[in-house]
Amino acid sequence: MSLSPRLQAQLEQLAERAEELQQALASPEVLQDNARFQAFSRELGDIQPVLELLRAHEDQRRRWEEAQEILHEERDPELRALAEEDRQDTEAELARIEAALQLRLLPRDPNDERNVFLEIRAGTGGEEAALFAADLARMYTRYAEARGFGVTVLSSTESERGGYKEIVLEISGRGAYSRLKFESGGHRVQRVPETESQGRIHTSACTVAVLPEVDAVNEISIQPSDLRIDTYRASGAGGQHVNKTDSAIRITHLPSGLVVACQEDRSQHKNRARAMALLQARLLEMAREKQQSSTAATRRSLIGSGDRSERIRTYNFPQGRITDHRINLTIYRLEAVLGGDLDALIDPLIQEHQAELLAQSADLS
Repeated sequence: MSLSPRLQAQLEQLAERAEELQQALASPEVLQDNARFQAFSRELGDIQPVLELLRAHEDQRRRWEEAQEILHEERDPELRALAEEDRQDTEAELARIEAALQLRLLPRDPNDERNVFLEIRAGTGGEEAALFAADLARMYTRYAEARGFGVTVLSSTESERGGYKEIVLEISGRGAYSRLKFESGGHRVQRVPETESQGRIHTSACTVAVLPEVDAVNEISIQPSDLRIDTYRASGAGGQHVNKTDSAIRITHLPSGLVVACQEDRSQHKNRARAMALLQARLLEMAREKQQSSTAATRRSLIGSGDRSERIRTYNFPQGRITDHRINLTIYRLEAVLGGDLDALIDPLIQEHQAELLAQSADLS
């Protein structure tokens, strides 16, 4: 009932690291450096649940050994029956704890804790696609708010009937990227448009891109000469201040042709900072895609490549059905999901990803 040598070695390294962090957090040098103190505290906070699982595993292993000892030495049938029951219970608990430990020790995506930029763009389907983009924007907004994340509309282009040709949201909160990163791709809707007099079902589509926010501006080098920065008057909701000041910002990155905009705040300075952060995220994503394209054949996972052009999900209104094509998951909870109850789709995607990582880890051991 011992842990595998590989898992045991990983846990020993974590225990040593936890001791180092505790000593560092008690040192005057770290106590005076707020950034280092917070970073070390977060790292220790991530390690402690693993060590608690390890302690629970050791407790259960002692119970298992005691039960084994009774079964080997005791002849009383009642005591043997109790020991056998205890042995089976502890074996089940040990297996559960070991599985939890393996999940905790999987390689972590360094972006998981970051805020995200979530971009939705209407695709094929004209006005109906724009209305679907608005549905998706509401869905992600409600989901984020339910999880305690902050949501800010950075920029949007509305359609004639109140949809969005495109909309960019900033979703902020610890773990935002870990929950939303599998949403990138093509989203398809099948429903009868309000303007359809004969009740025919139309198919429209939107693309969603989820980009982790870059921490520091210097992660991607941007030369001031590579930028064209324009100011303009914001449009849309905003009360008495709308269209009175040129506070909205549009930044064009000349080498790549990327254009980003932010009109959310009345402060030009804040809009510029947010637009620059979005540009950073997009350029970093472009660099990743370029790097990954050379190994595209080997990088496809069970939940797809994450390519924005890849169709990942279909929302079928007549049947109240949502299908995620990457994991062949179909649920009949369309209204609830569009209302923000996305965990029914997100949790299975995360579990499938974890299963793939576990399989890869087993192949390497």
